[in-house]
Amino acid sequence: MKAYLWSDGEPLPTTRRARWRRFAERHLPSVVIYLMVATLVAVVLYPHMVVTVPSGDVGVLWKRFGGGTVLDPRRLKNEGFNLILPWNQVFLYDLRLQSFTESYNAISSDGVSLTATIIVRFRLQRDAVPVLHQAIGPNFEQVLVQPGIGSLTREVIAQYTAEQVYSTARQEIQDKIRSLVEDRLSEKMMEHEGEESYRVSMRDTIILYDILVTGIELPAAIVAAINRKTEQYYIAEEYKFRVEREKRESERKKIEAEGIREFQQIVSQGISDSYLRWRGIEATLQLSQSTNSKVIIIGGGKDGLPVILNTDTAPPSAGAAASADDATSRQRPTALGPAVPFEKTPAAALATPAEKIPPVPPATPPAVTTPSVAAPEEPHSFWPLSLATIKSYLLNWLGATEPKTATP
Repeated sequence: MKAYLWSDGEPLPTTRRARWRRFAERHLPSVVIYLMVATLVAVVLYPHMVVTVPSGDVGVLWKRFGGGTVLDPRRLKNEGFNLILPWNQVFLYDLRLQSFTESYNAISSDGVSLTATIIVRFRLQRDAVPVLHQAIGPNFEQVLVQPGIGSLTREVIAQYTAEQVYSTARQEIQDKIRSLVEDRLSEKMMEHEGEESYRVSMRDTIILYDILVTGIELPAAIVAAINRKTEQYYIAEEYKFRVEREKRESERKKIEAEGIREFQQIVSQGISDSYLRWRGIEATLQLSQSTNSKVIIIGGGKDGLPVILNTDTAPPSAGAAASADDATSRQRPTALGPAVPFEKTPAAALATPAEKIPPVPPATPPAVTTPSVAAPEEPHSFWPLSLATIKSYLLNWLGATEPKTATP
């Protein structure tokens, strides 16, 4: 057998590949064991060494062997992947806008118990998060914000009546609560004495956006009484508007009456008796030219116009009244015949004066003597026949057709 001085009876490898193969064959079991141990340690320590800060948050580092909370804002853990020692710890705080809703029991100034629902919106200051974490902790809402705002809410509501809280003073209550909360936050300080001493106002830690009163719950009887009162108030306001409307209407009528009076004054200055006569003559002409059946009653005034157009305020003559009574009692027609042209008028009708017309005896006793009717002066007319001629013709016709009766 051939002896090798540097080996265990095997020849030494002559190439690099052979050397690596020889090393792996000899140390592979120990390498596998080491990798398994390292993997187990990584799996166990991963949750304690890797911290993922979500969007909008910030991490406060707490060192177990390094003095506790790190108050330096520059050493805060930002968003994303962060490595820490397994014995240290990171606390996350949300820097985005936050809100919480809480209901508080309160008593109004008139002794009514009510429930107010409040919504508070706020945000944390980034640089003050380490101090807030050390002084108060992650549950700062339940420890600091909610109890303080509840106490101030009760204090403000106690200054108003139940009706004001329920209806008119809600915005004022919101503003007062916010103002008081900001003042109290300015008064409260976070202090720490030691190697890293500080004195920070709570107002520099929490940014308060607004406080909203979203609901007020009163007893049902109180709510019904307030609603009835409000209803009566608006009914009273309605009557006020009605009175105001009537006043405006009376003013309108007054202005309208003044306008009518001025119109009549202006128009009356341009209307004369001669103008009215002229308009009456025109209307009578149009009436006589109509083809419809008609009854024309000649007036007894000086103008000789029909009764519907007579502007004379004097009472009708006695002859005209007696003729009307006779016509009514005898129930004789008073309709005029067809218009006769002036050329075809009988001479007897034109020659006989009106004074010589015999009286018409009454139809029934007692006897009524009809006085003679004097023919009025013939006014200047535009008709083919004058008004006096028409009246004479009518009276002659009535006398000719009347039966002769003896007077008892």
